[in-house]
Amino acid sequence: MAKLENYILGKWITGDGDGQLLLNAVTGEPVAAASAKGLDMAAILDYARSKGNPALRKMTFQERGLMLRSLALHLRNHLPKFYEVSYKTGATKADSWVDIEGGIGNLFAYASLRRRFPDEPYCLDGENHILGKAQTFMGHHLLLPKEGAAIHINAFNFPVWGMLEKIAVNLLAGVPAVVKPATLTSFLTEAVVKEIIASGILPDGALQLICGSAGDLLDHVTAQDAVTFTGSASTGLMLKGSKKIMSESVAFTMEADSLNCIVLGDDVTPDMPEWDIFIKEVRKEMTTKCGQKCTAIRRIFVPENKLEEVQSALIKSLGQTVIGNPLNEKVRMGSLAGEEQRREVRAQVQKLLASSQLIYGSLDSVDVLDADAMKGAFISPMLLRNEKPFDSREVHEVEAFGPVSTLMPYRNREEAIALSKMGKGSLVSSVVTADPTVAKDYVLGAGTWHGRILVLNEACAKESTGHGSPLPLLVHGGPGRAGGGEEMGGIRGVKHYMQRVAIQGTPDMITAISNVYQPGAKGHSDGVHPFKKYFDELTIGEQIITEKRLITAEDINRFADLSGDHFYAHLQDTDFSGTMFDRQVAHGYFIMSAAAGLFVDSYEKNPVLLNYGIDELRFTKPVYPGATIYIRFTCKEKTSQEKKTETDIDKGIVKWYVEIIDDQEEITGVATILTMVARKP
Repeated sequence: MAKLENYILGKWITGDGDGQLLLNAVTGEPVAAASAKGLDMAAILDYARSKGNPALRKMTFQERGLMLRSLALHLRNHLPKFYEVSYKTGATKADSWVDIEGGIGNLFAYASLRRRFPDEPYCLDGENHILGKAQTFMGHHLLLPKEGAAIHINAFNFPVWGMLEKIAVNLLAGVPAVVKPATLTSFLTEAVVKEIIASGILPDGALQLICGSAGDLLDHVTAQDAVTFTGSASTGLMLKGSKKIMSESVAFTMEADSLNCIVLGDDVTPDMPEWDIFIKEVRKEMTTKCGQKCTAIRRIFVPENKLEEVQSALIKSLGQTVIGNPLNEKVRMGSLAGEEQRREVRAQVQKLLASSQLIYGSLDSVDVLDADAMKGAFISPMLLRNEKPFDSREVHEVEAFGPVSTLMPYRNREEAIALSKMGKGSLVSSVVTADPTVAKDYVLGAGTWHGRILVLNEACAKESTGHGSPLPLLVHGGPGRAGGGEEMGGIRGVKHYMQRVAIQGTPDMITAISNVYQPGAKGHSDGVHPFKKYFDELTIGEQIITEKRLITAEDINRFADLSGDHFYAHLQDTDFSGTMFDRQVAHGYFIMSAAAGLFVDSYEKNPVLLNYGIDELRFTKPVYPGATIYIRFTCKEKTSQEKKTETDIDKGIVKWYVEIIDDQEEITGVATILTMVARKP
């Protein structure tokens, strides 16, 4: 029997002993054996910290993002191989698409997120804070990649997505990963990691894989490490309470299976499109991945006067689901991941039947296509009904991790909200409604107990990713039973793997540390206008002080006519009593335009390719006719851009800090101007 390999310490090795036998979930035939016995877990973590971490920390966010993009493109070239292995987990083509291509999609999403970060290995966080009247003392927050490793202990149901959605985040942050997939389906994770390592895209030590028991892995964590866990709440709580996790104050994120729910709004009737959307969503969530999703719908709440109609529609819809060999094109639901899972689901359903009745499906039998129901881990979709959800404990506490859900009635909106909360915390809830009032009431009433809420109606149904699809740039997690943690979440997720440190000092010191110009810092100039310099030649803090310009009433009148902006404050004959102004005031956008006329050097072709935009524009003091203004124009930040094609111009984005100053030496406006600047040929 072939044994899976572990990728540790820069090489592929097998664990000691016979290992755990892994079976094809469809045929029951052996696939491989997995063992991590004999692996030195302390050495594995030390390798990540000493080899992978320094290599990633030296890379900028832009370089890490491009690394993720290259990895995604590489994996996409090997999809047929991954799908072939994935079928052995009992997944259909559609199930595998979510797992495999959904995981690769996370790499693409975080690769694109690099544009939200500077061209540095670290970044500032939030706003600066001036702490002295003379503006010589200030504070800021800096985010640095942690010096440890990200340890990911994943669940069996998404062996690819579960890994890629997590490592995309820690790699962009500059932290290496040690991945411990659930042993049951680790043969698919191994197949993907084989291609990742073969690509040579990641630096040594950036990714290690353990196929088998985690052993004493968590006994060797340090305060600079971060642990994420996906799986059962009981296992998660046990790991979270580990002695070393507690004593070292190790960041621990848990994403646990939860009793997610869907609510049919009391405004929805059978003749509305939302009715069909609701039925389809429930069926999809019950049968996708054979119900083995941490986000799957376990509780279905509908108005009590529509209970019978919903039951009839769901039974009809579930009856159209073809179950069997996922290699058969007609099959829409495959098997559970293994026989142990089938026993577990049956045992949990028995607990639910203490207060609910089975209205569709069977505990013991299932008709399958092109497969043997006994050799494979097949099970019937099961729809239960509970008519007294407020009096039944099991339906809000017991989860059958398979194609099982319970239908329940509510009498009014307040009851629907109360019932949704009785799960004591979920990853996701959905409400299907065409009424904005219903949506608002539900979200505001139930939001504290759900990590994500999908508001589903006809307008968004075609584009909606659905109840069970976490998105890379939104947090995935939930309160209470769901674990109390968050994964992904775009920039929020990246910050989880970085240490936030408050820094204080002069604006010059904070500028030097962060490589981002801070207001009040000293500028410098070599006498050459910065617009005449290529991207590579510009330095942070490079500054020009412009000539002065007199602002006249004629200027303001002409700008009003040119722009069509005849707001009363810009007109000479306005009665200004009771207003915020003494007399006619200049348009803010005119002052900004005048500022551009002062700082732009435009009489000959130069490396500036275009104006990319304006951020953080503020008008802080009115400018009246007769005032003079000048501009302090400073290079604030630089971010390189990759060439999209061979013929593309090599360039980068430069941010300029613009201060508009009047004849009293007071700032009347500030902005950050973005320009696209060519690199030196």
